[in-house]
Amino acid sequence: MNLRDIDVFHAIMTSGGAGAAAALLDTSQPAISRSLAKLEAELGFSLFDRIRGRLVPTREALLFHAEVKANLVGLDRLKLRAAQIKEVGAGTIRVASLSALGHGLVPRAITAFSRKHPQVRISYQVRTSNVVRDLVASGSFDIGLAADEIDTNGVLYSVFTTPRAVCVMPLGHPLASRAVITPADLDDQGFLALAPEDTVRLAMDRIFAEHGVQPRILVETPYGVTIAILAAQGLGIGLVNPFIIADKMIQGIAVRPFEPAVHFRALLLRPPDGVNSGLVSDFMAELYAVRNAFGVAD
Repeated sequence: MNLRDIDVFHAIMTSGGAGAAAALLDTSQPAISRSLAKLEAELGFSLFDRIRGRLVPTREALLFHAEVKANLVGLDRLKLRAAQIKEVGAGTIRVASLSALGHGLVPRAITAFSRKHPQVRISYQVRTSNVVRDLVASGSFDIGLAADEIDTNGVLYSVFTTPRAVCVMPLGHPLASRAVITPADLDDQGFLALAPEDTVRLAMDRIFAEHGVQPRILVETPYGVTIAILAAQGLGIGLVNPFIIADKMIQGIAVRPFEPAVHFRALLLRPPDGVNSGLVSDFMAELYAVRNAFGVAD
């Protein structure tokens, strides 16, 4: 049964005749007549009696039209939903991020995106990189930002940013007078360290070993923001991702470059199906725009 023929029948029933239906559907009256004859042949019963040039609905037509109207309501809902999906995608964006980008960069991207798409709901979580990876790999989340030590099997990924690590310390720290911090400066210093599995921590351990340096590790944490806060409280010195302190939300710290250069590396993750809705593409564009606006050097 052709949907076009159903539309013709419905137009005749609602407009009162073949001529009015032709105008409503922007077609010719002979085309209306052909479609109606085809539908009646398929149904096996007459829909209209032809009385003095008018189409008068049969009892069967009235019964059939009641079913048609019920189904057209459902079809209208489908059309409306399709229009909504075209306009705003699935209506929800699910984003997960590692802590280093999750408290400054990503919230700014969320704000910019929400102002352009106020009708879209955003589900957002700040988790460890391994959890972010699992959320994206399972298809539970649309976009993830994670450190490069994760297992990238089962996800699509690209390098999002590779910022150079910086030293943070209390404003009154003895090393705050230095323009650049070197490994020798950190020997026997109270040190705020990243977790042992972190790639920057591993790189720092190699550098310290090569220079015969042994800082006094006071705290180990997977979160650079914790290191920055502890430094602001006067506890010690540590290396962090510069995106953590780029928006100056953490006060009371001095920031200095570290030589030799050590780089963080964050990946942008997508589920394995790799399908980007318009919303997902728009959100990723906001992430890149905010990244560029922060002006953090790689």
